Amino acid sequence: MTTTAATAANGATATAASSADAARATPPKRRRSPSARRSTPLTIAMLAALAYFLLPLLWLLIASTKSTQDLFNSFGLWFSHTPQLLTNVRETFTRDDGVFGHWLLNTAVYAGVSALGAALLAAAGGYGFAKFRFRGDRAALNLVVGAVMVPATALAIPTYLLFAKAGLVNTPWAVILPSLVNPFGLYLMRVYAEDAVPDSILEAARIDGAGEMRIFFLIVLRLLGPGLVTVLLFTLVATWNNYFLPLIMLNDPDLYPITVGLSSWAAQAQNGGAGSSSDMLALVVTGSLISIIPLVVAFLMLQRYWQSGLAAGGVKQ
Repeated sequence: MTTTAATAANGATATAASSADAARATPPKRRRSPSARRSTPLTIAMLAALAYFLLPLLWLLIASTKSTQDLFNSFGLWFSHTPQLLTNVRETFTRDDGVFGHWLLNTAVYAGVSALGAALLAAAGGYGFAKFRFRGDRAALNLVVGAVMVPATALAIPTYLLFAKAGLVNTPWAVILPSLVNPFGLYLMRVYAEDAVPDSILEAARIDGAGEMRIFFLIVLRLLGPGLVTVLLFTLVATWNNYFLPLIMLNDPDLYPITVGLSSWAAQAQNGGAGSSSDMLALVVTGSLISIIPLVVAFLMLQRYWQSGLAAGGVKQ
């Protein structure tokens, strides 16, 4: 009887061990968390938003491969029987003695200088509001926040009158100088600098004998890098796509940015009689496609800095 009990005990032990091994070998089923559940309305909304943003780009890409006749005679979201993207690109750059390339260069200069200058000014102003206390600082910050609410078109005519008095109309400075003022960028940098620049580092640098300018350019700008890139991207896009300000400030076609230049081509296409018989409309569409490529490249290259800048400015440490 003892032997039988021992055998039964050994059998039970072996069974329990095999069950334990099987339990270890078979991972337990994980319950899907509530946040991981799929939401059909949310998926539909995201697909609708994706279509809203991507369909115009898809149409622009497809339309750039067509002639003016095919733009009117073929389906908008599909290619024609005779795609001619390379021909359109070549004619766009050679039309009117290559003025499109000149417009593209003007736009790059306007947007690049404005973005760099606006980012530096916003960083300096935001750092000053965040780390220094002076009389009237609160009122000045409220004034900056109020300036964010003022539309740029409302300031276009007063800006033109001021620049006309200064003799800067029809010069590149008429486009660059107004673009350097970015109230939203200044406020964004102020919020970002509050957490991104520790007071202990500033005090240590001052104890070591560093001046305020040296602290700003050697220490603060490095700490404000993600926010700086964020403001740079916002200003770059705004200046690149700016149309109304260059339209009223510039009279010389050689100074046009790409927005005003393509608008003048579109006006020529409309005034040239039958719009479908003119080849200018296809060049306007192709030029529009070429004009967004630098912005896409800039976003792809600086996307990680842009995202981290937005997150760091909106989350308390």
